[in-house]
Amino acid sequence: MRPFSQSTLNLQKVAGVASASSALTFEELSKILISGITHSDSKIEPGDLFIAMPGANRHGAEFAQSAIEKGAVAVLTDQEGAALVKGVPVLVVKDPRQAAGLIAALFYNEPMRDLASVGVTGTNGKTTVTSLLYQIFEAADRDCGLIGTIETRIGKDVIESARTTPEATDLQALAATMRERHMRHLVMEVSSHAIALHRVQGAHFAFVGFTNLTQDHLDFHGDIESYFAAKAALFTFNYADQAVINIDDSYGAKLAASTELPVISISRTNPIAKWHFTEIDASGKQVHFKLRGSGGILIESSTQLRGGYNLDNLLMAIAIAVESGVDPIDIAASAPKLSGAAGRLEEVNVGQTFNAFVDYAHTPDAVSNVLSAVREFTAGRVIAVLGCGGDRDSSKRPLMGSALTNGADIAIFTSDNPRSEDAQVILQQMVGSQKISDPARVIEDRKSAIEYAVSIAKPGDTIAVLGKGHEVGQEISGEKLPFDDRVVLAQAIAGAK
Repeated sequence: MRPFSQSTLNLQKVAGVASASSALTFEELSKILISGITHSDSKIEPGDLFIAMPGANRHGAEFAQSAIEKGAVAVLTDQEGAALVKGVPVLVVKDPRQAAGLIAALFYNEPMRDLASVGVTGTNGKTTVTSLLYQIFEAADRDCGLIGTIETRIGKDVIESARTTPEATDLQALAATMRERHMRHLVMEVSSHAIALHRVQGAHFAFVGFTNLTQDHLDFHGDIESYFAAKAALFTFNYADQAVINIDDSYGAKLAASTELPVISISRTNPIAKWHFTEIDASGKQVHFKLRGSGGILIESSTQLRGGYNLDNLLMAIAIAVESGVDPIDIAASAPKLSGAAGRLEEVNVGQTFNAFVDYAHTPDAVSNVLSAVREFTAGRVIAVLGCGGDRDSSKRPLMGSALTNGADIAIFTSDNPRSEDAQVILQQMVGSQKISDPARVIEDRKSAIEYAVSIAKPGDTIAVLGKGHEVGQEISGEKLPFDDRVVLAQAIAGAK
């Protein structure tokens, strides 16, 4: 999505901000105008600059001819890509990804600085924090845009997300559209991939939040310290004005001590933190809480969110909202109505006598946290269904399998999105040396695994189906098949009555 009002920019200015070389002269470049910018040949509009990026399997310059045929007037790429482009002016840079963010921010006149933007990063909690913050801003009559794993929201427009953080050309276009529609805020998730691949190059945030760091994405980053370094790179004045950091997390404490940004610390229990809970009562259907914040602010309210990790998410959202100018009285009033993000401890209720939830948990820590949370309100047994995705960090699979067995009374191992991998191999890695004895099971077919969980559930039990959350498809051997845990679970319960 692009803003309705489009500006133009000459190639000389583009070349300048990107430090690009060209066969054309200064004067020749200054006469060529672009009226749009994109990295995807499928999104080309006449007058666009096409940014051809190197990819894991193919170079974007292979699609330059398609872009030119659709109206691209110039191409920006690296030396390798330049050899594949003919027929239009070519700007050559060392890193097209890094250049894309700088050019897009220039073209759209840095829209994120006009939106009081908030970026949230961390292994777990990004989606929930941004969803809660979006709800708080909207409840306080502060029109807000949202960009995240599940969807992008601009007013009444809802766009399904292809990735957690869009490529830079899309990100800046979305932000410009939000500004054009008079949004006051943008809240968005910032993945470690996005930081490392320069998708947020040229972006600027009023606040950046850090939730936690646990093992994930080591197939991409290599090791946990490199993963942390990717996250920490966001916490500089190049990207943000202030940091909100959960210091209960060991990497959060490390980041708070090392970042150059002013730090607003949060903690569930540590009174040293600028924002912290002073009282938590989880004995009822709603969790009642009191918390202290900047200047001694006291907020007393309740929430329907369960689990300590969700209280962490809520605390971060409240802290950012108040620091952004939202009245604490408004937050106290809206807190009981706030709901978690789709597929995050999302209840499935069709009148059964047991609890049933779906959650996106796909890291060892997230699995443990969710199962601990449901344990708090489960009178009977916790029955958990979990799989691990293929073509992703394989080192976390046995850890997730252990978290499943340790956190559930009945552990059911199943398939998630095997993608190009053999689902049986993934399951073997999850189980490892564990001995699976009845009623625990290894059931490769995810639908059958969910149906088995329902078949053994008794009144007072809780079923937790983990791993896919909001996802509505299952990727097997390169094919994406329709599959929604929420729908399959509801159908299984209805069919068992």
